[in-house]
Amino acid sequence: MNAKPGEGSLLRLEGVTKEFGDFRAVDQVSIDIARGEIFALLGPSGCGKSTLLRMLAGFETPSAGRIVLDGVDLAGLPPYERPVNMMFQSYALFPHLTVWDNIAFGLRRDRLPKTEIAARVDEMLRLVQLGTFARRKPHQLSGGQQQRVALARSLAKRPRLLLLDEPLGALDKKLREATQIELVNIIRQVGVTCVMVTHDQEEAMTMATRMAVMNEGRFLQVGSPSDLYESPATRFVADFIGNVNLMAGSIVSDEPDHADIQCADMLHRVGHGITGYRGQPVSVAVRPEKIHLSDSEPEGHFNKVRGTVKAMSYFGMYTVYHLALESGEHLKVNVENETRHRAGAPAEGDAVWAHWLPSSQIVLTL
Repeated sequence: MNAKPGEGSLLRLEGVTKEFGDFRAVDQVSIDIARGEIFALLGPSGCGKSTLLRMLAGFETPSAGRIVLDGVDLAGLPPYERPVNMMFQSYALFPHLTVWDNIAFGLRRDRLPKTEIAARVDEMLRLVQLGTFARRKPHQLSGGQQQRVALARSLAKRPRLLLLDEPLGALDKKLREATQIELVNIIRQVGVTCVMVTHDQEEAMTMATRMAVMNEGRFLQVGSPSDLYESPATRFVADFIGNVNLMAGSIVSDEPDHADIQCADMLHRVGHGITGYRGQPVSVAVRPEKIHLSDSEPEGHFNKVRGTVKAMSYFGMYTVYHLALESGEHLKVNVENETRHRAGAPAEGDAVWAHWLPSSQIVLTL
C-alpha cells in the first residue's frame, strides 16, 4: 500500500478513522500516495470513500489517525488553509459569472495581484482549450465544457493535492468516455497529485494509476487497475471489478506447478500451485472474456463444461452468452463479434461446450 518505489510520497494516511456516533464510516485506513499519482477510491455506496475524501479536504475531522501532506500534519487546518482543492460532481460554477471570472474567483479571494490573476486564468484557459469561451456564462456551455471550467478553477490556485468527487458523473456515457482521457492528460500536464472518488469501475480503470477498492470503511485491495482486475485478492474485489464467474469448490490436489479444484460441474486445473490443502473450500474466478465456446467437447479432463444457451445479450463489439449448467449454476461467456454476421453462432436452446486455459482462472480463499 505504499507509494511506488523511486517516487516520493506526497500524501500519507496513517490509521485514519471516522466515526459518526456508533457507526464507523472509515476504519483504520493507511496509504502512501506518490507525487503526480492519480489515485482512485472505488466502492459501493456507503463504503466510506466520500467521507475519506471530505477528511482530506478538511470538511470532516478524523476521529483517529493522521493525514500528512508533504510532511505537514493537516490536523486542525481548515479547508481554506490547506493546499488542497476539491472539484465537485455538480461543478458548482457561479451562473452569473463568466468563464474567466469563475476561474479567477479563488485567486481574487486570495488577493493575488491583478496581473498574476490574469496570467493564471489565461494559462488555465489555454490548458483546457476554452480561450474562445472566456466571456460566456456557464449556461452557454456544454456539460463537457462546464467540467473543464470547473477543473481550470480547481487548478488555478496550484494546489498540491486535487480532489475529484465523481468528476464526470454529470455527463452522459459517450461524453464521459471522451472526457476521461482529456482529463487525465490535463492533470498529468500540470503534474498535480490527484485523489478521485468514483463508483464507475471503467472510469477508475481508465483514469487511475492506482486504485483502492473499499467496503465497510476499509481498503480491501490496493493496486494498479490491471492488478485488481487480473489478480483480485477477495471474492468481493473479483465480483466488484468487472464481470466474473465465481464457482465454489474444494481443492483436490496442490502441486508446485498446478492445482486441481473440483466444482459442481467441472474439474478446474490452475497452471500454478496455490499453497492450499486438500479439501480446502475455495472459489474459482473466471472472467467471461477468457472463456471460449465450441460445438464439440474439447480434449482433456479439465477446464471444460457443457451448458445450454438460455439467453444472449448483444453489445455490438461482443455478445454475452448466458449458459445454464447441469447443477443449476450459470456461466457468462463473452464472445467478440469479429465479423458482422458470425457463422455458426450459438442460438438460444443450443448445447455448447465452454472451455478455458489453465492460466485463465484465479483461486480465491476469501
